Amino acid sequence: MREVVVLGVGMHRFGRTGDAVVGNRSVTELCRVAVDRALADAGVTWRQIEAVSAASSRFSGGKGWGLNGNDIVEDLGSTGVPVYNLSAGCAAGGNAFNVGYSLVAGGVYDLMLVVGGEVMPKGMIQTSGVADINDPEYLRQRCVGMPGPAFWAALARRRMHEHGTTEEQLAKVTVKARKCSVGNPHARFQSEVTLGEVLASPYVSNPLRLFEICPVSNGAAAAVICSPALARRYTSQPITVATSAVATIAFDDALPRSLAGPVFGGPGLHTEAKAAVMRAFERSGIGPRDVSFTELQDNTCYYELAFPEEWGLCEPGEAERLLEAGETTPGGRMPINPSGGFVSFGEATTAMGVFQIAELTWQLRGQAGARQVPGARVGLAQTNGLGGNATAAILKR
Repeated sequence: MREVVVLGVGMHRFGRTGDAVVGNRSVTELCRVAVDRALADAGVTWRQIEAVSAASSRFSGGKGWGLNGNDIVEDLGSTGVPVYNLSAGCAAGGNAFNVGYSLVAGGVYDLMLVVGGEVMPKGMIQTSGVADINDPEYLRQRCVGMPGPAFWAALARRRMHEHGTTEEQLAKVTVKARKCSVGNPHARFQSEVTLGEVLASPYVSNPLRLFEICPVSNGAAAAVICSPALARRYTSQPITVATSAVATIAFDDALPRSLAGPVFGGPGLHTEAKAAVMRAFERSGIGPRDVSFTELQDNTCYYELAFPEEWGLCEPGEAERLLEAGETTPGGRMPINPSGGFVSFGEATTAMGVFQIAELTWQLRGQAGARQVPGARVGLAQTNGLGGNATAAILKR
């Protein structure tokens, strides 16, 4: 396996249907902007791209079959390029990146495009859109009555019980996230919020409030990746992919969200996320203490506290203290989501894993502006998706 370089990245600003940011653009139009910017950033043309790895979903996937990659190719020019369409829920972008990384690392292609984009339906994300009694997700929501916000609220309550986490501390995660997104040209929300404003927002599922749960958004992101030999023609400061990893939920996962096992009783939480991150550490030879900053999936503020502890970035029960001390800000010792995260962008499901790759690249180049992590050398990206999917990627300079 050879090294892989991120040569160029691009993004369409996130927003919602009908607003001044995305208007009524289709997912293909959003992706076109992101791809054009990634190609320009890389200094290559569309005709040079040898293959496309595209994240897709049922929300806006091409031709009604999740063929986003094919729609993008038809839009940019039907060059006969191979297309790989990937679906993994909210982990689809990270999964598409993993496929692209693997193909370049394996020598199948020298120059690939990875892209994800989404136009989301209104309201909270529904994991199942079909009233099918054979669909476990449909049954979970109808019989157990636990859609996403209720699931996250149960996790937050458990943390409050075990570590004494307060509602104010949960709210402070959002305050920090929105402060990071000020001036981020790609974020949906670019203004600060106060602690009082977060606490005044209505409960969605106690103890989680409206401002503490990421909304749905429309958006797109793209990355051009290539072999080191090709990269030398275009840049003297390559951003290298140390590794990319994928995992799924394990039998001992204790969270009631899938059919991983007939009885939930294991000790693990988020076993797929931890497995992906641990595989990334092992394969890259990079450890938790080597990470300069992390972009993780914060569907809700709870994850900014829980995930770093589960992955060894800090000690169990330490996250609240680090938050209070400002250590999770871009200038702290453990920066988490310097982009502003999902809470500031909103979730365009299939774009998120690629959005993280773009943010890691900008940070490692020193191009992140006011949200720049000083001296950033290693970035960790992580996503979770429906079906117990998870991805992790580590980039370095």
